[in-house]
Amino acid sequence: MDGTNASYDTESSDINLTDWIGRRETVVGCVPYTVATTIHATLARPHLICPKAGDPLPALWHWYAFPPAVGMDNLGSDGHPKLGGFLPPVPFERRMWASGQLESHNDLCVGEEIEKTSTITAVKEKSGSTGGMVFVEVAHELRGSAGLAIRETQTIVYLPIAPEFTPPPKKPGPTEDLVIDVVQPVSTALLFRYSAITFNAHRIHFDLPYAQEVEHYPGLVVHGPLQANLLMAEATAWKGRRPDRFSFRGIHPMFHDSDMHLRATQTENGGLSMCTVAAAGHMGMHVKAEWED
Repeated sequence: MDGTNASYDTESSDINLTDWIGRRETVVGCVPYTVATTIHATLARPHLICPKAGDPLPALWHWYAFPPAVGMDNLGSDGHPKLGGFLPPVPFERRMWASGQLESHNDLCVGEEIEKTSTITAVKEKSGSTGGMVFVEVAHELRGSAGLAIRETQTIVYLPIAPEFTPPPKKPGPTEDLVIDVVQPVSTALLFRYSAITFNAHRIHFDLPYAQEVEHYPGLVVHGPLQANLLMAEATAWKGRRPDRFSFRGIHPMFHDSDMHLRATQTENGGLSMCTVAAAGHMGMHVKAEWED
């Protein structure tokens, strides 16, 4: 079922989740140099120098300017902030960042104040193999001292936790005409550090007993934004500058028990079709990177 009238019976009252459409908030953040050093230590490609105060932020580093700094008493049992607040209180236990797309207009810099205005633009109910799903779409505009820097849309999917892990269909990763093919080790240390720089306490990324016994995953889950950031870094290195447009979509969960490949083929318009690829050969995330002439 596809609809825009999702409503659920909660303990307190019937809540129409579409009432959250149009809700807006503005927050101010920053990536100071001290934080940039930890991001660089976690994500940087070899031989790159950490950007200093006033230097442009590498692409996607704006994600680390707005940590979800809620108190411990406002965390759910999964480590996520409790439902409600700006995002609608969808009563499904599993939350994932399903996809995103952004356009870059100006640089943001290390140490500068960044203003982010977020608007909920859609709430859609669908059905899948594990039951109901709710997709929440949020549009962001980020501004720095040079004005509008980034327009971004993120889609968050909410799902019930099924009695067993039922993965989506696997799609094979590319093996021919590759212009990028990099092996990326995926260690528990990398997952811990990425959770730390994003202030993300979701236990599927670092608590193996929880991931296996509660959410029924076969292993620790590799963060979707981590995969996107690693692919973005490769795209930037390949072209020599950040993409003007960048979009990503989760295809299949990626787990920590083996290395993953970062692969890309060139598109007809001079951009890149990119993906992470598991050791078994299937894609984890698919990305499109495009540049203006």
